[in-house]
Amino acid sequence: MKEVVVLIVGAGPAGLAMAACLRQRSVPYLVVEREDCSASLWRCRAYDRVKLHLAKEFCALPHMPYPDGTPTYVPKMEFVKYLDTYAERFGVEPRYCISVESAAYDKGARRWVVTARDTAASIEVMFTAKFLVVATGENAMGVLPEVPGIESFPGETLHSSTYRSGAIYAGKRVLVVGCGNSGMEIAYDLANHGADTSIVVRSPVHIMTKGLIRLGMTLVQHVPVTIVDFLIVTIANFTFGDLSRYGIVRPNTGPLLLKAKTGRSPIVDVGTAGLIKRGVIKVFREISNIIGNKLEFEGEKECYFDVIVFATGYKTTVNLWLKDENCMMNNDGLPKKGYPNHWKGENGLYCAGFARRGLAGISMDAKNIADDIVSTIESA
Repeated sequence: MKEVVVLIVGAGPAGLAMAACLRQRSVPYLVVEREDCSASLWRCRAYDRVKLHLAKEFCALPHMPYPDGTPTYVPKMEFVKYLDTYAERFGVEPRYCISVESAAYDKGARRWVVTARDTAASIEVMFTAKFLVVATGENAMGVLPEVPGIESFPGETLHSSTYRSGAIYAGKRVLVVGCGNSGMEIAYDLANHGADTSIVVRSPVHIMTKGLIRLGMTLVQHVPVTIVDFLIVTIANFTFGDLSRYGIVRPNTGPLLLKAKTGRSPIVDVGTAGLIKRGVIKVFREISNIIGNKLEFEGEKECYFDVIVFATGYKTTVNLWLKDENCMMNNDGLPKKGYPNHWKGENGLYCAGFARRGLAGISMDAKNIADDIVSTIESA
């Protein structure tokens, strides 16, 4: 049984930011991570060509800006390098291969009791902590939808978390299911590598350029969000034209307001929209049935495919191990409280990186939690 002041579960960007903020305030902590490295989502589950979709000024972690010369939109491996430098600067040394199995509050001891497994040593380990920070993130486990007939499909199926490059799919008929940023960018990558590429677009989406999102996020600090949304949507419509004829419809709510209300991000176009307009990438509606290699879609369309890539998002795993009788998290493993009060629970329980506001949200959470922990310790 190891006793700590603050136990941080997760060594992704949220866990690292949390540790750095506590280090700056001289609060003892321990970070535990189920994988054998930090930021495993970026190191092990991100496709090769991915970059941060927001400009670097919105993506720095607390107390350390990006070094001079960093590209405006940071590539995957440069971001990983930034995280490694960040951990080194603030002396963050997580305990790896520690998979938390249960965390419950002991009212008598006024401590969180955490049971975990050291998967490298195959032994059970236990911790007690005055404060518990859940920093496992919104993207802990890939989501695969139930599709009628999927068991009959003889080709390859994979989640976007295991996709790396379209190079091995040249000449194959590939369907990408999901039109978020990952789905759109994977479709672009596949098409550029010579795959016969299609994508399923089931819901209205905003297509934006990186420059428009950067402009919007800068203006919204000074101008009402509805005005900013109207401006950037108007420019986007002029830039991309009417995409509804290609099966892509804009939501009625503007992109920044929609992000704030629901967490749904606009699509930052990397060239996918142009390929769709040219017919290089074909758009289908929802899959209604699969019979062998033949996929049937809503609208009575059908087509044959060799590979299906499910870019259908992620879910959290918090509810599998957090035993919180006050129920800080809902059934989906996300905070019940809305932004900006989502990060604080009862009995010294916090969550960092669950605001659906990217790295900027992570930084804000880490600072708020550190301030609150210091205030609680000083007032005890």
